[in-house]
Amino acid sequence: MTQKELVSNPVHDLALASEVACLLTDAGLTLATAESCTGGAIGALLTALPGSSNWFKGGVICYSNSSKINLLGVESRVIDEYGAVSQEVVEAMAAGGCVAMQTDFCVAVSGIAGPGGGTNEKPVGSVWIAWSSSGGMVESQLYQFSGDRREVQSIAVSMALKGIINRL
Repeated sequence: MTQKELVSNPVHDLALASEVACLLTDAGLTLATAESCTGGAIGALLTALPGSSNWFKGGVICYSNSSKINLLGVESRVIDEYGAVSQEVVEAMAAGGCVAMQTDFCVAVSGIAGPGGGTNEKPVGSVWIAWSSSGGMVESQLYQFSGDRREVQSIAVSMALKGIINRL
């Protein structure tokens, strides 16, 4: 699917969420989310599925830096040094989410959805996504999405779910 096809495609997103649910259920694993720029959209999509309480532990919407620090244990010096939208911060969010939610896996998202807030180094559409396991695995990827705020958020949700699928 192209980026444009991923935007606001509820059938596609629900199919991804259902695949995540099946993989987690089959493996007997649990998942949590740590969301900034997606504002809880990943968790909302996952909990739209019947039976999600069997494998979804919960989510943290950590939009502010203080919530990243206080709820997920991200060190303030890491935010100060690298910025909230960085590999270091999103990986710390994912690892902290595993601990805070006592879960097997956590996906974390931090980005600049726009329309403002971008810089030359981190333009609007820059989104870091990290996936972490309670066993210590942490992987992340920087994406550069185009579109308006809603489109950037929508695509980030799809990519976060695809990343979970690829790692289970």
